[in-house]
Amino acid sequence: MSTSAPPKPAVEVAPARIEVRRVRRAFYGPAFVAAVAYVDPGNFATNFQAGAHFGYLLVWVLVLANVVAMFIQYLSAKTGLATGQDLPTLCGRRLPRPVAAVLWVQAELVVMATDLAEFVGAAIALNLLFGVPLFPAGLATAVISFALLALQSRGYRPFELATTFLLAVIGFGFLYQLVAVGGPDGAQAADGLIPRLAGTESLTLAVGIIGATVMPHVIYLHSAVTARRARPVGERATRAALSALRTDCVGGLGLAGMINLAMLCVAAVLFHNAGQGFDGTLAAAHDSLGRLVGGMAALAFAVALLASGLSSSGVGTYAGQVVMDGFIRRRLPLLLRRGLTMLPALVVLGLGISPDDALIASQVVLSFGIPFALAPLVYFTSRRTLMGKLVNRRVTTWTGIVICTALSALNMYLLVQLLFT
Repeated sequence: MSTSAPPKPAVEVAPARIEVRRVRRAFYGPAFVAAVAYVDPGNFATNFQAGAHFGYLLVWVLVLANVVAMFIQYLSAKTGLATGQDLPTLCGRRLPRPVAAVLWVQAELVVMATDLAEFVGAAIALNLLFGVPLFPAGLATAVISFALLALQSRGYRPFELATTFLLAVIGFGFLYQLVAVGGPDGAQAADGLIPRLAGTESLTLAVGIIGATVMPHVIYLHSAVTARRARPVGERATRAALSALRTDCVGGLGLAGMINLAMLCVAAVLFHNAGQGFDGTLAAAHDSLGRLVGGMAALAFAVALLASGLSSSGVGTYAGQVVMDGFIRRRLPLLLRRGLTMLPALVVLGLGISPDDALIASQVVLSFGIPFALAPLVYFTSRRTLMGKLVNRRVTTWTGIVICTALSALNMYLLVQLLFT
């Protein structure tokens, strides 16, 4: 009687596949935390002013900035995966102490500029929704951001899910507004993909858009959010994690880019194309939406602005902790840390300084901070002794150098224009 060998059970290959799927799932999410910062209240201010004053002229700036953001955030995530450390920690341990000290000071200024935009934006939203005066609204924002940060005590996933939910609220809000105003002019939007400017004001807004999109504090944060996950074991798992991070960056930052583009298009349709006046304030944008489109559109704008301010405020505080822990290996109590970084925003709200002007100025400050974060990022990711098999290819390193140089040159040109014209 002949016997035949039993067939190999299919489950022999299942464990490896299951492991890869688990690794992929574990590394989905960091880019959506980063994406929240890419649609903060500063984006509302710069995108609405760009659309209202110049129509679709600066669409190309938004698209280019978003592509650059995907590239930079991918490098940041890859740094955390390869080294198990965040970018500020690498700077603090591997760069000369004076250099690390300068980078730390400018990083703290960037975090303060970020908090300025987030607190002011959330305060404006609370004022629009409930009539709360701006200064008490800023204090209320601080309390709510503490509650959001408290989710970190339950692990990284609850915090990421909460920020992703708020990102979705912003997205649905602007999708509704875009539909309510009748959608963008496709031909004009396509024409806006051709790179050009129209004077110093458009250049200032272009740099503000770049600063609001390529957020330097999130370059530090993304590496930390990735590094604090369990490191994958083995080349197969590492490659799976890297692939997940790449998909995560495209998905999260792609969503943020679509929201930014919707902001600009709503402003272009509502103010520029229709010839309506616009004084540059978010309150005016809210009022015009209610008057010209309807109360639901105005409500969607205010709710999206509130979700933006609250979510990005929590992310900004998280980034501030990462910066201080990494650069100088010091950890302040959360209340003190929050108080220091929110102080400029409370001063602006308390003194009655134009919150919208402060939003635009904060985004220009952020743009000046990009090279200080990007240069060490490109340097570290090009070091094989540090990155191992995940080291940059030569073309990746040169792309990073070109981006860093171009942004620095653009910032210097803007500075000259603002000082001497």
